[in-house]
Amino acid sequence: MGFEPLSLGNEVVEFDMIGLVDIDHHPVDDIDIFDDSLAVVGSNSIGLPYIIEGESNLEPYEGMEFESEEAAKAFYNSYARRIGFSTRVSMSRRSRRDGAIIQRSFVCAKEGFRMDKNDKRGNECDGRVKRPRAETRAGCKAMLVVKIQGSGGWVVSCFVKEHNHELVPPDKVHCLRSHRHVSGTAKSFVDTLQGAGIGPSGIMSALIKEYGDISKVGFTERDCRNYMRSSRQRTLGGDTQVLLNYLKDRQVKDPAFFYAVQGDQEKCMSNIFWADPKARSDYTYFGDTVTFDTTYRSNRYRLPFAPFTGVNHHGQPVLFGCALLINESEVSFLWLFKTWLMAMSGLPPVSITTDHDRVIRLAITQVFPETRHRFCKWHIFKECQEKLSHVLSEHSTFEAELHKCVNLTESIEEFESCWFSLIEKYDLREDEWLQGIYADRRQWVPIYLRDTFFAEMSITQRSDTMNSYFDGYINASTTLQLFVRQYEKALESRYEKEMKADYDTIKTAPILKTPSPMEKQAGERYTRKLFMKFQEELVETLTFLATKVEDEEAGYIYQVAKFGESHKAYLVRFDVHEMKAFCSCQMFEFSGLLCGHILTVFRVTNGLTLPSHYVLKRWTRNAKSDVILEEHVSNLLNRSQELLTVRYNNLRHEALKYVDEGVQTVEIYNVAIAALHEAANKVAHENKNGGRLVSLNKIGRDNDLHWGCQANTNGDHKWGVETLSPDDQDKKIKKLSRQLERAQRKCEVYRTHLFLVLKDIEEQKLQLSVKVQDIRIEMKENY
Repeated sequence: MGFEPLSLGNEVVEFDMIGLVDIDHHPVDDIDIFDDSLAVVGSNSIGLPYIIEGESNLEPYEGMEFESEEAAKAFYNSYARRIGFSTRVSMSRRSRRDGAIIQRSFVCAKEGFRMDKNDKRGNECDGRVKRPRAETRAGCKAMLVVKIQGSGGWVVSCFVKEHNHELVPPDKVHCLRSHRHVSGTAKSFVDTLQGAGIGPSGIMSALIKEYGDISKVGFTERDCRNYMRSSRQRTLGGDTQVLLNYLKDRQVKDPAFFYAVQGDQEKCMSNIFWADPKARSDYTYFGDTVTFDTTYRSNRYRLPFAPFTGVNHHGQPVLFGCALLINESEVSFLWLFKTWLMAMSGLPPVSITTDHDRVIRLAITQVFPETRHRFCKWHIFKECQEKLSHVLSEHSTFEAELHKCVNLTESIEEFESCWFSLIEKYDLREDEWLQGIYADRRQWVPIYLRDTFFAEMSITQRSDTMNSYFDGYINASTTLQLFVRQYEKALESRYEKEMKADYDTIKTAPILKTPSPMEKQAGERYTRKLFMKFQEELVETLTFLATKVEDEEAGYIYQVAKFGESHKAYLVRFDVHEMKAFCSCQMFEFSGLLCGHILTVFRVTNGLTLPSHYVLKRWTRNAKSDVILEEHVSNLLNRSQELLTVRYNNLRHEALKYVDEGVQTVEIYNVAIAALHEAANKVAHENKNGGRLVSLNKIGRDNDLHWGCQANTNGDHKWGVETLSPDDQDKKIKKLSRQLERAQRKCEVYRTHLFLVLKDIEEQKLQLSVKVQDIRIEMKENY
């Protein structure tokens, strides 16, 4: 059955372009899994189901009459819900006389085909990488056409029933776009819970419990999230101008203050980012790992507020910038991450931790391609409480077993075996959420992430930097006007805590628990908190046993385990020449602090001090020092002992190899003994001559030449060639060697003194900062 012929005499035909335009310019967060109609729910969307009383199963037919166009639309949408498809408005016809609509076409959402986006409208000129969207249009011909009558009513002039695609079953029809609607009652319910600080997931759980089934709620979690966002925009309104005025004032006072706004600053309804000079400076010292904390907008806080934080040398949270997120689309996150990176001088972090969010992951992949991205494990555990609430209520041990599987497994094989055992035990093979987080396991399960630096001392305990920087200053009732004041108070409080930690590190001497020179060295280098953590690892070495299990050309492999716990052993590969070690626990790679297993190997191989490459500057008391020195200069105080340890290990390593070969037969043993005696005599001779190499004499004997100094007739000095006897050559070489050694010793002394002076200047500067802070505190108390 076709359309009526269109008479264009006094009428204008209009086509609704919803779903045909390139919507990438206006991002939509909720892509329907059954229907690719991209019309935003609004004026052109189908409203609540309209059912004629007593005719709930009525099917449309030609000649069917309605009081209004809206009644016809609602009826067709109600029919579509019962059958299992989504609808949209497709075409209209207007009168040329007064412009009034005289005909409407309602079609299946799968009508037609998506417009070709390879047109030359500049889509690729903006530099954005657009995700390909699944093609769900199928050219379906199903439709309902109504036209106005002279009486003012509307009549069905065309009805096409047949679809060319499968229909959606009743238990999934609520996911179709035209059947999703946040009703007035639901809006009040959402507003109340949002005001209490409950997020979209929690609100949807409450709605499902209230209505009995998700299909009866009438909308999805994404719809709820979008409504909350629009509600938040209405609530904020012009209040964002308060924040913009504050940021502009800060930048006028300090040009190093950075802020940026996405979109129109005058309307104050866009995303905002800012970073003060201290945040930008701190990033240069501690920007190796970053946390992008969005829980302030989705957890218990009403403000859409997201700070970038890190960890300073005291293990305290440190701020790298803040954002006010009103729009949470991929485009917004791309803008935010690019803007933040620009504020941080274009230096990306080694690692970044965020919420478990698909949109954030897509943005990070594009802006930070070389940065290791980790999902917050604790955020996933919280999701578990919502997604698997039915499992937790039935099985009280499930959550504890899940935590054990994630946190306490020591290898990838052990984790995967434990995971699948857990899935089988509780019959969760078909759970989609568990399948999803398992697919993402390399981005949140610790065993996959230990090879990357995250500045965390413990895998099982939650980091203090996640969701903690503004705790106690921002809550569910904080307005933007109050937020500006609370933001300043939070910064001041954090600064005071950092200064107190600096003061404690300088003024209080560490309490040593062992006679180890390594512990004393660590106490002088590390901040107080980091030293205490190092001390725990060092003391624990007294309970470890190290067994050499393999010899390698460059060193050894040790098996390290606690006494009586050989089944929990770790392997440490130790390079005796470079004084470098790698442990299978990967604590140093993950936290930047040596584990007890490597320290045990240092102990059994007579390593008395920490090699300089294992003392990260970011954990030391001079982490924020502006004095830049070469690594070997900054460690001159420990260098001599380090070199002695290296020489001892190298000589011991070579001697043991010589012993292994020399005991095979009696003849080889005799040769080895004779060689040892000869070597002992040479060593004794060198010690008698002050440790200088006699082999230098061969240079003179072979060449029979010596560079000497001759005086010319003018009294000037010139360098020439002088022939000396072998004995004179020996004396001259020894004399020059002694002069060279004395010069080298003086150089080392001067360099050491210079370093001590610079170090003293830094400590004095730090002490002055502490005194200034004390004076500020006293002034506040007095006033």
